[in-house]
Amino acid sequence: MQKEKLLEIKNICKDYGNGPILQDVSLDIEKGEVVVVIGPSGCGKSTLLRCINGLEEIQSGEILLDGEVITGEKTKWNEVRQKIGMVFQSYDLFPHMTVLDNVLLGPLKVQKRDKKEAEAEAEELLKRVGLLEKKDAYPRQLSGGQKQRVAIVRALIMKPEIMLFDEVTAALDPEMVREVLDVMLELAKSGSTMMIVTHEMQFAQAVADRVVFLDSGKILEEGLPETFFTQPKTDRARRFLNTFVFHKQKEKGGEKAL
Repeated sequence: MQKEKLLEIKNICKDYGNGPILQDVSLDIEKGEVVVVIGPSGCGKSTLLRCINGLEEIQSGEILLDGEVITGEKTKWNEVRQKIGMVFQSYDLFPHMTVLDNVLLGPLKVQKRDKKEAEAEAEELLKRVGLLEKKDAYPRQLSGGQKQRVAIVRALIMKPEIMLFDEVTAALDPEMVREVLDVMLELAKSGSTMMIVTHEMQFAQAVADRVVFLDSGKILEEGLPETFFTQPKTDRARRFLNTFVFHKQKEKGGEKAL
């Protein structure tokens, strides 16, 4: 049975004036699907997410959410962004507010939800990511991994239809990466619709329903993780993957090229 399309990206182009960043990019994401976007630095991955969330304007093409165009001049982005949660490399938590207050800011100020109900949900989400005991702590008292988990909860409590993750482990020390990826893996297993930009190839292989390979602003290849990571169709994807050491352990003597 065919799933319902949630997000439709149709032939979008983005240019800052010194050359195209995104060139005729088209991509559909179904409800409950986890799509991982990978590619070399500077290929347009983060720009793609920012265009979806209205943080960057596109020069041509269109983006639809639930069948409605969201890239027009009359788009009410404050409303649309409640449906499109986004977590960035930087946590952007308010330093003068506790963890709980950071999480509650959106549902109380933007969505005007009942405080008691919102607090109960915030505590449940913090418990889900292992941070309930930190609800009264301030960001300065948290590790990088803990701050990023709070940022994820802050996005989740808005009840978005899709979550966008932009290299959320890039600024973390290696020992903190796992705790954040585990939360994202649990979200994927729970049926959340997610679009993830990452350089973590093992994680991509584990979490993705579909992998999209972007290079020079174009989608060069997409497919199931089990085939993309073992039998990439393009030479460019093969060269890219060969720059990483991931869990497909090799024969004695080192790595075996794809």
